[in-house]
Amino acid sequence: MISTGIFTGYYPYTLEETIKRIKAQDFSCVQLDVSFKDFDSTKEPMTKEKAHWIRDAFRDANLPIIAVSAYTNFIHPDPVKRQANIDYLKMMIRYARDLGCPYVASETGTYNEESDWVWDDRNGTQKVFDEAIAVIKDIAAYARDWGATFCVENYVNNTVGSVEKIQIMFDEVGHEGLGLLCDPTNYFDDAHFADIDGTINEIFDKLGPYFKFAHAKDIKKAVDTGEKHVDIDADESHTFRGAGSIELPSAGLGCLNYDLYVKRLAELHPNIPLIIEHVDSEDDIIRAKKFVDGVLKKAGV
Repeated sequence: MISTGIFTGYYPYTLEETIKRIKAQDFSCVQLDVSFKDFDSTKEPMTKEKAHWIRDAFRDANLPIIAVSAYTNFIHPDPVKRQANIDYLKMMIRYARDLGCPYVASETGTYNEESDWVWDDRNGTQKVFDEAIAVIKDIAAYARDWGATFCVENYVNNTVGSVEKIQIMFDEVGHEGLGLLCDPTNYFDDAHFADIDGTINEIFDKLGPYFKFAHAKDIKKAVDTGEKHVDIDADESHTFRGAGSIELPSAGLGCLNYDLYVKRLAELHPNIPLIIEHVDSEDDIIRAKKFVDGVLKKAGV
């Protein structure tokens, strides 16, 4: 069966309290954001001792960590910021096995200097795509050295956003040390919104074997075409709700064909973890989990 999980970053508490609340809501796994009130890897260096403390706490709770978050803009046009972001991603890769899971996730970033999710025309150039591929090659090689896998989360406004660019990425980088996160919502712009089912099927037809784990959020047409965030106590990557004409609400609040999504996911990966995201409150977490569990139950997976 497909297991239902949640990002730990939606719980603004200590490690102990975060685990307590996730267990109380009956989740069976987590994607780990190392941003607890008593330790935050974006503010102080990770150590083996800290990693084992986190890992063992989740093991004691019988709550598997299925992926580690290391979201950053590793193609930032400022070379100093770019290197700092790459160094952070590599730090999380270096400690992934100590955290109990080899999968480390990040998007590929944008040349936009004000946002990690807003399109920049330079993203579409061959020069910037080649830069991104060079970074991904380096990160994948680093991941292999540490027994980890770098899992790309594509996003339509980033340097690697489309099905075609993902295919080129795997052709040029290979599969060792490199995987892909499954999230159909990240492919949608105006053109794809006109054919939701066709887009979902294309994603699975062309990219399905690369998926390591999956995300659950939703899509709808945006009223405000600017960058969208919600006011919650979480990292910026968890307050983000879309940019441009497509809004990305939590699962069940949009028009993604979840029956088709789950059907295609289960056909290829019957035991894959499905991680809920883009929730706005703990009440919304409960609602989103009920929705996702209902879709999975309906599909018999």
